[in-house]
Amino acid sequence: MLGGAPLGQPGDVGPRLRAAMASADVLACEDTRRLHRLASDLEVTLTGRVVTFHESVERARLPGLLEALGSGATVLLLTDAGMPSVSDPGYTLVRAAIDAGIDVTSVPGPSAVTTALAVSGLPVDRFCFEGFLPRKGGERRSRFAGLADERRTMVFFESPHRLADALADAAGAFGGEREAAVCRELTKTYEEVRRGGLAELAAWAAEGVRGEITLVVAGAPERAVELTAGELAAAVAVEEAAGATRKDAIRAVVTRTGLPRRTVYDAVVAAKST
Repeated sequence: MLGGAPLGQPGDVGPRLRAAMASADVLACEDTRRLHRLASDLEVTLTGRVVTFHESVERARLPGLLEALGSGATVLLLTDAGMPSVSDPGYTLVRAAIDAGIDVTSVPGPSAVTTALAVSGLPVDRFCFEGFLPRKGGERRSRFAGLADERRTMVFFESPHRLADALADAAGAFGGEREAAVCRELTKTYEEVRRGGLAELAAWAAEGVRGEITLVVAGAPERAVELTAGELAAAVAVEEAAGATRKDAIRAVVTRTGLPRRTVYDAVVAAKST
């Protein structure tokens, strides 16, 4: 059984996970200290055997966990935060259990991917998750280059000390005005969502950022849209009439048309002066 652990707030855990933690015969986790802290916060008494299950021991733990599953024991896999297998340990155990004919179930829970998408302010009707970006600059730039024409909103995980370089590389591949959102410490005390163009965000991140980071980047816009200055100004006016601020209205038109922000802004200024 896979369990979705809270990103930061224990209160996000529902009664099903509490019951699963209390009744599981074996609890596999990334960090035993975090598991016991979570159990304490939830006022859950763990009765099952606790074993570590992280990247360095994942393969070695498989035989024992499969043996336990084969004997009818309930094994609950919890990672430090979010859903197992989503850029966290879990895939190898799930695949091995399926291959062995063992049922795999889940207690759904929080995910940094969907949480960041929801608060990003970017289109979420279609998206793709790209996991952690490569650590080396050349490999990271190649990854971005391969995504230059991706139309869906993209979600990445990145470490805080590489964020500024990653945003600068993304700006180089997608354009500095491509809209993005840096989501930091989601659901925690110091949660912050910084929205703007990639170049603007890269300059901000260069000053130093802390915490766990989820990066959401708008997909490539349709380049076929060609509007006159008057049509651009009218499109901005429609957004404003619907309640958007001037800045947000211009941003919406930029996202929809793929035109530079300066082009849309100049069209609005020209319309006001006539």
